Amino acid sequence: MPEHAARTGLGTWWTDHPLRPRAAAVSCAGYAVLAGNPRTTAPGDLAHLAHCYVVTPDVFLPVLGRAFTRIVPWERMIWAYDAPAPAARQGPGLLVRPLVPADAPAVRALGPDLAWLADSWGGPAGLAASGHGWGAFRNGCLLSLACTFFAGGRYEDIAVATLPAERGQGLATACVRALCADITARGRIPSWTCSRDNHPSRHLAAKSGFQPIHTYVHYALGAPLAGTRPPAEATRP
Repeated sequence: MPEHAARTGLGTWWTDHPLRPRAAAVSCAGYAVLAGNPRTTAPGDLAHLAHCYVVTPDVFLPVLGRAFTRIVPWERMIWAYDAPAPAARQGPGLLVRPLVPADAPAVRALGPDLAWLADSWGGPAGLAASGHGWGAFRNGCLLSLACTFFAGGRYEDIAVATLPAERGQGLATACVRALCADITARGRIPSWTCSRDNHPSRHLAAKSGFQPIHTYVHYALGAPLAGTRPPAEATRP
């Protein structure tokens, strides 16, 4: 995610000191990474991470506890693409293809429940023009979408969603497999991140050729606690 934020210019960077940082945080699309020395970090410095999912060492938990109304641990799994899976069969009238800039209205038409798919690209126009998305279209309507959510130097972590009325037809599988072939052709490894208890996501990952490689915990943060001082200046890369 920090590599994605640096490459795209999307996201927020914070350090406790501009020249000699001892603690740093990077956030993008509602996710954050926090590391360094918690002793140099005041609770108010982290207010800009409110409502984020943050990955951080346990030593930061006390300062997070003084900064936010809640900290909820959430166990997650990371999967990596192991081997190409067989190509998914496409139904009549279905076209699975890369997104192009002109598809921005189609991405927007997926609606507010699926709008998060484009958050890491700055919105539907950014995702459509990124060269990192594949969609399943029928009669010109976008029904399912798989995209790189965070593009790093070695891995591309992907996201996928299908309109509720169109689920169960293999559309997500077709989009994921096409996207994975694209990522592999770029010389990177597709990765997949989901909650341990998200069994539909785990099933789709396994079906699409992914293998679990790691578990970790991130923390869902609440609102800033009253009385914390204003945050230090955060800047975009």
